[in-house]
Amino acid sequence: MRGLRLGKTESYLLDVVEREGCCHLTLLDPENLDRDALARTVRTAEEQGTDAFMVGGSTIWSHESYDVAVRTIKENTSKPVIVFPNNVNAVSRYADAIFYMSLLNSLEWWFLLGAQIHGSFLVKEYGLEAIPMGYIVFGAGSSVAVVGRVYPIPEERPNVAAAYALAAQYLGMRFVYLEAGSGAPEPLSPRLIKTVRSVLDVPLVVGGGIRNEEQARRVVESGADLVVTGTLAERDVGALGKVIAAVKDAGSRKKSRT
Repeated sequence: MRGLRLGKTESYLLDVVEREGCCHLTLLDPENLDRDALARTVRTAEEQGTDAFMVGGSTIWSHESYDVAVRTIKENTSKPVIVFPNNVNAVSRYADAIFYMSLLNSLEWWFLLGAQIHGSFLVKEYGLEAIPMGYIVFGAGSSVAVVGRVYPIPEERPNVAAAYALAAQYLGMRFVYLEAGSGAPEPLSPRLIKTVRSVLDVPLVVGGGIRNEEQARRVVESGADLVVTGTLAERDVGALGKVIAAVKDAGSRKKSRT
């Protein structure tokens, strides 16, 4: 029986975490940027030190337009480009990998397992590297929460989120992603992140609401292994560099303590 090996992109992400203490991912929603703006944003984000790009959004996007966006990103960066799918049509042959996610606190079978079943042969046909991920969404009013029909998990009950995350690990998912929601007013609380981190052996990804250096540092110090910023990259790519620098500084400090 053939053993499953880690792919090139997943190995790269894990190596960055191991070497630097934390990895930064820039999330881009093609619906919010035209092709020229997308290319400029990608080049600037790479210059500022981001480690990889995620491509996705919460609303519907045509397959053809999504392919154009992924190709544009690939043409303007040497970093890995990872599909962050909202549905089956958000799968592109031009990406390096795909976060093969289950929205763990969705009330819809489709987002738990349905879309994954329907898209599995497409991922295989395209030769995409599939990275299994458990996805947990907070913020009931965010786009992803509404579209994904999530069951709200209260931040003040971090053990509930930790139970979801640990179940993802036991089911074989190799990353867990805590999402505050696109445009969230604040990042997830340090208490929540610390509690989830304390039960996991797999890398923890945290995103949403991170707009400045201090917030980025707190997220890393609380236990995030990978930090995702999206809205900031679209609205103020110049400020993104300060956040990336803060992520790298906090990661280095965390690494020196271990």
